[in-house]
Amino acid sequence: MKQRILYSLFFIFLITGVQAQQQNPLPRLYTAEEFVEQVRAYHPLARQAALRVDIAKADLLAARGNFDPTASLNSERKTFDGKKYFFYNNPEVKVPTWFGANIKAGIENNGGDRITRETTTGQSSYLGIEMPLARNLLMDKRRASVLKAEAYRSLSEQERIAALNDVLFDAYQAYWNWAGYYQLYNVYSRFVQVSSERFRLVKIAFANGDRAEMDTIEAQAQLQSFQVAQAEALIKLRNSMLEISNFLWMPTGDTAYLLPDNFRPDTINFTKVDIQVATLNDFLNRAITENPSLRSYDFKLNALNVERRLAFQSLLPYVDVKYNLLNKGYYVLKDANAQLFENNYKWGLSVKMPLFLREGRGAYKAAQFKIRETELQLSNKRWEIENKIRFYFTEFNTIQQQLLLLQNAYTNYTKLLRAEELRFFNGESSLFMINTRENKALETLEKLTATRIKYYKARYALEWSAGLLR
Repeated sequence: MKQRILYSLFFIFLITGVQAQQQNPLPRLYTAEEFVEQVRAYHPLARQAALRVDIAKADLLAARGNFDPTASLNSERKTFDGKKYFFYNNPEVKVPTWFGANIKAGIENNGGDRITRETTTGQSSYLGIEMPLARNLLMDKRRASVLKAEAYRSLSEQERIAALNDVLFDAYQAYWNWAGYYQLYNVYSRFVQVSSERFRLVKIAFANGDRAEMDTIEAQAQLQSFQVAQAEALIKLRNSMLEISNFLWMPTGDTAYLLPDNFRPDTINFTKVDIQVATLNDFLNRAITENPSLRSYDFKLNALNVERRLAFQSLLPYVDVKYNLLNKGYYVLKDANAQLFENNYKWGLSVKMPLFLREGRGAYKAAQFKIRETELQLSNKRWEIENKIRFYFTEFNTIQQQLLLLQNAYTNYTKLLRAEELRFFNGESSLFMINTRENKALETLEKLTATRIKYYKARYALEWSAGLLR
């Protein structure tokens, strides 16, 4: 009778111990949030993506350099055989503007016995403007380079978010694999501990003549099956720790390290199930506005539209006008009452136009075709992402329902095991039936743990497919 009571106590200890292992927090906890924050900050792929943004910003800075003011100096002097042929001194400041015009100002000091006739001798100054009236009026290469660089900078930011979205998805997958296998290994370890103690007690009972030899064989076989499962779970746990280590990098970003053995995953949150989740339409709507793979196409189209506008300029003739306000001395505006086209001015007009416009027509058509190609790619990508969201949303909800069913099944198998213990206590059952009930409860617990791993993978796959992991 005492031995039966001991057996019952150990069976109860087995069930309650397994449940406590799933609920009690562990020391030196390494949560998913801590892990992901470290991946976000130090993983090489995340840092490379950030560097691409910095490169795009540097390219934008270089493109804006086309509008930097410039200062220049043209100075020449010639003497030969004792004769002063000429001397020219012309410092000038030129300021490009966003509207295509160039504003320039300068002073001249020219002279000599054989200076060219159109050159003004002595000291003079000028303030002028160069302005396109047709081609390059609304768009030119300088403005196009800046606008495209701005689009590529925004594009690089979306590419950074997309790269981070992929890295974090893989990191979450690795973390919850680790949490699941850690949970499974501890379950088997608890079963091995209880089964080992049961086997020891059965051997004592057999030695005292209270149990049959078959009971010792039954207890030993049960223990061995648990030990085999524990060894397999340990292999999976070690492999999952190595998988976690793929994401662990030092702050320098070029040195990785292995996950310390004393780190423990968050098994508390692992056993929780979120009942309330966003609806499918919420995920679809957020993907349209936030998914970096879709948003990147907007900036690609912006850059292509700039190319199209620049190509359209090739269909227009060159009509450039130049005007300089002149004055003697080094103060060009000293005569405020001077009329712009009456005295002291210089202006010019140049016109040029290709007769067949084949280069312009070809460039413009190519730009239109590129835009259409990108729009088709965007439509296809949007449809792929929407269907991917629908797939993972369905999978997530199905796994969620499976988790609830398995949890109820495990509860029921635990009740059956306890009932079998009572029958064994009353002499109406056997160790074989106890082991059978115990195996069924363990099998259900294995499925429950494996389904929890799938649940977290599907949960983060849903956010990943919508591009929401940041």
